[in-house]
Amino acid sequence: MTTPTAQGFRMPGEWERHSGCWMAWPCRPDTWPDGGFDAACDAYAEVARAISRFEPVTMVCDPADVAEASLACGHGVPILSLPISDSWIRDTGPSFVVDGKGGLAGVHWGFNAWGGNYADCDRDREVGRLILDHIRVPRFAAPLVMEGGSFHVDGEGTLLTTEQCLLNPNRNPGLTKAEIERHLMDHLGVSSVIWLGEGYQDDETDGHIDEIALFVRPGVVMAITTDDPGDANFKAFQDNLDRLKRARDAKGRELEIITVQQPARRDENGVRLTLSYTNLYVANGGIVMPAFEDPADDEAFRIVRKAFPDREVVQVNALDIVRGGGGIHCITQQQPMAL
Repeated sequence: MTTPTAQGFRMPGEWERHSGCWMAWPCRPDTWPDGGFDAACDAYAEVARAISRFEPVTMVCDPADVAEASLACGHGVPILSLPISDSWIRDTGPSFVVDGKGGLAGVHWGFNAWGGNYADCDRDREVGRLILDHIRVPRFAAPLVMEGGSFHVDGEGTLLTTEQCLLNPNRNPGLTKAEIERHLMDHLGVSSVIWLGEGYQDDETDGHIDEIALFVRPGVVMAITTDDPGDANFKAFQDNLDRLKRARDAKGRELEIITVQQPARRDENGVRLTLSYTNLYVANGGIVMPAFEDPADDEAFRIVRKAFPDREVVQVNALDIVRGGGGIHCITQQQPMAL
């Protein structure tokens, strides 16, 4: 079988020009227990409106929720009615690749609800295919169970991911690390994989990269850290920083590392939420990043604004999204311009 890489495709860096952004409207109240579902819908709508200032946003929506989503998002966010079971489009939607000749295609990953978090995920397995069919873009079905939030690329041949997620036996138990690397190279146009270790303690995604690190541009990585040796995440974050310091990208460059402190906020029971400032969306000319009603919000804003000096940074309260298990990057998926 031919692969995207064999046909000259690559996944661009997220800062490269987009034709638009995909999102999916919340439809699973169980994802937000204790009455948090309505607040999550409001937060999704706020993110959609924020991104639509910079680029077009299309909201995928279960047929039963079209009127509600349309009213909440406003006329500037068109709705695409498709059957879905959950609303984390980064993980269920396609990963777009380009060939530099005007060609656009989508990689459709296998999906098993993050290793089996919910059983009725058949509709979410198909949403990537349905999106690609709708926009009439060729589809490459990847022989890999994976989510889009589990990797990040620099657009120049380097991919960043974690061992905790991609080597987890609940995803691809029959594949070796080398075989997984080969599939990544074949489908995303990369030639080098940088493996970090683990993500946040008790992260429902099993260590998605977008919770702990992202490429700011080729050769530059922003990473979550903590200065508190007593914090449950301290050892994992220090290990990840050590790996980044030792790493070289596909061009042989050492990485410049920008660190940002994890927020201190905990839930009503004193349990740390998976709050991450790297879980942000890079739009055309803008950044939509989270705020958590935490003292660290302001410093994180300054760090992100300095890291992306050519973009307007907009901060959106993401607490009601995070309570469902993800962040702003998790609920968005960029569609690059086919140049």
